[in-house]
Amino acid sequence: MPSFRNASDLNAIFVRLDRLTETMSPTWGRFTPARMLAHMSDSCRMALGELAVKPMTHPVIGSFPFKQLIIYLLPFPKNSPTAPEIIARTPEAFDVERAQLRALIARLDGHTGSRPHPLFGQLSNDEWGVLGYRHLDHHLRQFGV
Repeated sequence: MPSFRNASDLNAIFVRLDRLTETMSPTWGRFTPARMLAHMSDSCRMALGELAVKPMTHPVIGSFPFKQLIIYLLPFPKNSPTAPEIIARTPEAFDVERAQLRALIARLDGHTGSRPHPLFGQLSNDEWGVLGYRHLDHHLRQFGV
């Protein structure tokens, strides 16, 4: 399973991230490339415990086997709702946002200890690595990258 915690997967996703340009249009949704990068950076900040996000508990989604199906297997639905805290910030310049995201992903790779996700509850480092990779992959696909 691809993950931010795997060096070859991380390199591959960084190559794709470098192919993203600020003038690309999404094939779905309303993100601009800079806004998507800000969203992903804030998702990483949430995963690192640096951005507080109100819990969105759901009795089914956060439980076995649904949590594992969503993290590891099922495709991410297009235009699905997200925590307002990770879409609230006005993005900085495109290149600044991309550099910040790369740095945050690298920090996630070295982070230890489980941390809570607002929907899934406690996630291990490995679960965060897979979920983060799949989330960024989803948004890079949004821009055809």
